[in-house]
Amino acid sequence: METMERGSEVTCFSINLFTVNEDQVQGEIQVAKQRQHQGLSLQLSTGLEETVLTIQDGDGVCVFKFTVTRETDCCRVGTQSFLITVGCLSVLLQFRTQSEFQEFHIQLRREEKSAERQQSVFDQRTEDSSALQYFQFYGCLSQQQNMLQDYLRTATYQKAILLNEMDFKDKIVLDVGSGSGILSFFAIQAGAKRVYAVEASPVAKFAEMLVKSNSLSDRIIVLAGKIEEVSCPEQVDVIISEPIGYMLLNERMLESYLHSRKWLKPKGMMFPTCSDMHLAPFTDEQLYIEHYGRSSFWHQTCFYGVNLSGLHSSAVDEFFKQPIVDTFEMSILMAKSVKHCINFMEAKEEDLHRMEIPFVFKLLQSGLIHGLAFWFDVAFIGSKMTVWLSTAPSEPLTHWYQVRCLFQTPLFGKVGQTLSGSVQFIANTRQSYDIHITAVVDQSGFKSGNSLDLKNPFFRYA
Repeated sequence: METMERGSEVTCFSINLFTVNEDQVQGEIQVAKQRQHQGLSLQLSTGLEETVLTIQDGDGVCVFKFTVTRETDCCRVGTQSFLITVGCLSVLLQFRTQSEFQEFHIQLRREEKSAERQQSVFDQRTEDSSALQYFQFYGCLSQQQNMLQDYLRTATYQKAILLNEMDFKDKIVLDVGSGSGILSFFAIQAGAKRVYAVEASPVAKFAEMLVKSNSLSDRIIVLAGKIEEVSCPEQVDVIISEPIGYMLLNERMLESYLHSRKWLKPKGMMFPTCSDMHLAPFTDEQLYIEHYGRSSFWHQTCFYGVNLSGLHSSAVDEFFKQPIVDTFEMSILMAKSVKHCINFMEAKEEDLHRMEIPFVFKLLQSGLIHGLAFWFDVAFIGSKMTVWLSTAPSEPLTHWYQVRCLFQTPLFGKVGQTLSGSVQFIANTRQSYDIHITAVVDQSGFKSGNSLDLKNPFFRYA
């Protein structure tokens, strides 16, 4: 009898070892045949997305080792055997009884299910296709250049770090989603002892090149991978990151930023520290007409001899589901903004899975209310100074612009009346949010709203 070990579990079974493609692996086969009757043991161990099968002889020497993933060519043979093929080598595990094989097969299935359960938090919340597109996008130097050239963004980060240099001097720093590594360099400029730059996209290799060309390999360590999956060598004093997307929440990187707190020492710091999301009703007849007019193409009754008008209504619905990314004058806002605060030092990842922001606006002007406008501010709260980065329409423009969500039907409101309702943000696996807005003019009872897809905005500024 040999044994199969899985952690602390040990079950008895018997095994005969055979090989296929003998002419290509004669040396390995001879070793296997010599040890076939010396008490082989089979051990199963589970990684993040794979199961490793290790066959050892009675002396603990590895005879064969296989990694079984979803793509591995393996199958059941009859009622008592299991065939695994890796490259040019195939191994047939032949059990002496059917019950022994069933016990092995059950254990293998348990390992596979365990591997599925051990998916990282990021993988659990993200579609594979979305993650692939996301990391390919940020792996391009052209996109890194676009962000670096946003003067307000880059200069504000450097200012926040250097003006609070006592928070970085001789400290261990973690840079989450480091991209080109610019924030890591700022931390070094402030006197950081060591920086761990975590980056999951292909741009990690470029960050490593910059680190080497700046002779900082001993102080900036690039860790290629997702923050949910990498292992930081030590706890850190400060976490820095630029985890911000359109409307603050798009791309869902804020959750990765919150996740990184597992590496933060007690009383550690985070840059940025908190954020405020602002929303306010706006009036913009030109925007509404222009947006509605985008669907006029589908009014055509003879497009190359085809009547397209049957799709006009569907086209209108699709276009109105798009949040509009652009900028605007403060004068179109019809009330003082309502803000929703997120404290990155305290918020939990699950807090961002579903957010509801109730609002009550007292109208400062009469007219048609075409929708809600959104912008955000983030704060870097240091020991010496608090620095703000604002994307408000009253401030210099950033690459985040502002975002507006149109109502399907405009509402009329008078000065002094109130517009009440709520905005729901529901996270989806496409690294974004579904937005649901309901609004009512309390004095008239007229209602409107919309459902929008933040993953698919309309870039009006282009």
